[in-house]
Amino acid sequence: MLAGLRVVEFADELAEYAGLILAGLGAEVIKVEPPEGSPTRHIGPFAGDTPDPEKSLHFWTYNRGKRSVRLDIADPARREALEALIRSADIVLDSTRGGLHAALGESLESLPRRFPGLVVARMTPFGDTGPWKDYRASDLIHLALGGVMMNCGYDAAPGWKYDLPPIAPQLWHAYHIAGEQLTVGILAALLHRLHTGEGQDVSVAVHEAVSKNTELDVMSWVMRRAPLYRMTCRHAGEHVNHVPNIGHTKDGRWFIALGLSVRDQTSLVPFLAEYEMQADLAMPEQGADSRARNIPGSAAGDESKAHITEVIQRFMRAYTYEDMPWREAQAAGLLWAPLRKPHENVDDPHWQVRGTFAEVVHPELGRALPYPASRWLSTETRWQPGARAPQLGEHTEAVLDAAPAGRKPPLVPAKPREGQPRLSAHGKAFPLQGVRIFDFSWFLASAGGTRLCAALGADVIKVEWKENPDTRLAAMAPVGGREARQKATAPLPGVTDSDMGGQFNNKNAGKSGLSLNIRHPKGLEIARRMIAQSDVVAEGFSPGVLKRLGLGYEALREIRPDIIYVQQSGMGGVGTYGRFRTIGPVAAAFAGTAEMSGLPEPAMPAGWGYSYLDWIGAYGFAMAIMGSLLHRDRTGRGQWIDSSQCESGIFHCGVPILDRAVNGRSWTRIGNRSPYKPAAPHGAYRCAGEDRWIAIACFTEEEWRGLCQVAGHPGWASDPRFATLEGRLAHQDALDVALTSWTREQEAHACMAALQAAGVPAGVCQNAEDRCDRDPQLAALDWMTEVTGTKIGRWPVTELPAKLSATPAYSGGIIDRGAPGYGEDNERLLRDLLGYSAREVAELAAEGVI
Repeated sequence: MLAGLRVVEFADELAEYAGLILAGLGAEVIKVEPPEGSPTRHIGPFAGDTPDPEKSLHFWTYNRGKRSVRLDIADPARREALEALIRSADIVLDSTRGGLHAALGESLESLPRRFPGLVVARMTPFGDTGPWKDYRASDLIHLALGGVMMNCGYDAAPGWKYDLPPIAPQLWHAYHIAGEQLTVGILAALLHRLHTGEGQDVSVAVHEAVSKNTELDVMSWVMRRAPLYRMTCRHAGEHVNHVPNIGHTKDGRWFIALGLSVRDQTSLVPFLAEYEMQADLAMPEQGADSRARNIPGSAAGDESKAHITEVIQRFMRAYTYEDMPWREAQAAGLLWAPLRKPHENVDDPHWQVRGTFAEVVHPELGRALPYPASRWLSTETRWQPGARAPQLGEHTEAVLDAAPAGRKPPLVPAKPREGQPRLSAHGKAFPLQGVRIFDFSWFLASAGGTRLCAALGADVIKVEWKENPDTRLAAMAPVGGREARQKATAPLPGVTDSDMGGQFNNKNAGKSGLSLNIRHPKGLEIARRMIAQSDVVAEGFSPGVLKRLGLGYEALREIRPDIIYVQQSGMGGVGTYGRFRTIGPVAAAFAGTAEMSGLPEPAMPAGWGYSYLDWIGAYGFAMAIMGSLLHRDRTGRGQWIDSSQCESGIFHCGVPILDRAVNGRSWTRIGNRSPYKPAAPHGAYRCAGEDRWIAIACFTEEEWRGLCQVAGHPGWASDPRFATLEGRLAHQDALDVALTSWTREQEAHACMAALQAAGVPAGVCQNAEDRCDRDPQLAALDWMTEVTGTKIGRWPVTELPAKLSATPAYSGGIIDRGAPGYGEDNERLLRDLLGYSAREVAELAAEGVI
């Protein structure tokens, strides 16, 4: 997709993941390293378990497909070489926190102006402004402050008091989230540049990116003042219970079983009866509604559903991991899946058929190693596995000798769009000006992707039909509306109107709404006519649904030869698992990510308390759409993309997969400790108050001494067990006990402020209330935007984290509105796009077409 584009990367762990994605999409990525090498070369694990900057499996994972230039950017004598490199670039990827700009003598605003057409993509921990902009952070600290940790962990003890801290998902989770969102912003900036010749600054603050990435907690708080609570290996929810939806086999492995709706029970009882394991479960009563759909974690549980889960767990305990009939359960329509370890996907025939993994040759080892290297299949472009990660300075001479003296000419001339640009609420043009998406999206994984496109200016037409509508019932507007919410001191009851769901509003803001029955011949004809005027068809159904209805890729190409068709399912359409039922947690179980998080065995996995792969799927969906648009506008060719949520998760598991291949070691859970970047203390520690915790991470002696000083325990530093990092790592249990004896008397936010003032990375494990009502940094970054929905009214929704200086995103989109009510824009769309009269529209409604 990005063939012919050059990225010059000045990045450490904050942003080198974004560089990996850009390399995978086909860009040439040149990594500029200081003379001593990138600090990420010192992050383990190491090949052979011997620390060596050329043997870091972390560095190998995140720098595959890149070239290395050794250059001291702060050396005035190398200024000319530095400037020549930047002149050669289309994109500069920067996480130096101002170091690059200082070396060039430029400000944030002046650098894109000095190099016209350059996209400067920056990653910072907390942003450029605000009271926390200079705070110290790490992956753990970002996951705490961003709310992820308070959604993840183990069930409370009886009495609903938490006796264990929240658990951070593993691993490098915060930087994955931010890297995905920065890449979305980069692609939007490239599209704008292609049509105007204008470059710009694109920036993402990791804190803001992570804070928006949780699933239900923010909108539940915004709409109804309802807090959510973490539960073992399942969605954080408002209504807690003690029955995890995973069960263990007799040999100690784990399986997930989701779905307790009427529809699920209709499939479950006959399946269990085949094995005489249905116990006392009975089929749902006749007439029970089998169409109702709730977002996982949004529906109240009860003892009857808990009992169903326990019967399923009884069934799982009767089998070994290898013998469990989960494939038969899937064939029966059940959301069951194994919790795999990351390396167990490598030899799976499904992923082999899809080319999910690539064998990358390491000449110095005399062998090839498996890397997760692809997130979707396509008819026109492909993910590029690239060469193994470069050795330090391996390409210095070849790259610098070829750097041009003048500015690199654009790959293709700018292609101005037709008509006057529509300005956003910021008074600036949108980057996706003139793009129309016919949107059959579903749930968050696909609907969230087209929502990002709408915020960037695409005209997105969301298509639904009442027999199978999207999930609208979550984080409902409160009875009494915004006024009641402003006065609330406790959770409010929600309305039942499906046009007033806060979660639906957040993931579909800025879209138009069309209710259309494409099973009706007239409805199918309307779809065809609208697709003829669209650039993209996006869908999130089970594989094959649109094809069976006459809207497969070949049919779409007959309607419009350069059409872009992007579909996303849990496992992808091509391969042996194409018809498997999946949602985010099931995809996470398959990918290996659910098994990775939690306390060490024999504890059960804690999993992730929200559909992480729904969001990552959404980012990938948006990337596929925008990358395809960029490719089409450069070549004139459309394409079909078959994307999968699960592959998005597998893509993040490169380190444990390499560790297994190189060192023969399987991933084991480590709780909140730092597995590969040595740090102690490193964890979440109880503070004063109900379920209050602070994350603290000390990587250096300076940070450790600062902690001892703030805590008023200078004796810790002289304790032989804690005097060195090696000692602290060897005595982490004792260290955690000592530290907790101090933190448990501290107010969490005051403790964080004192530690940060002393240069210690620390962050409160914030919940939705903290982020929405108290976080001064998020407020300074304008992390939310108010939009008005026709029926739901005016409410905040999250804004796109990537901040584009020339073409900023706006969640209200080109229509300046919240999410559409069901079929809200039928008459306008049919009139304006197809020329129907009001009478004809009424006739279509009477016939059941709309």
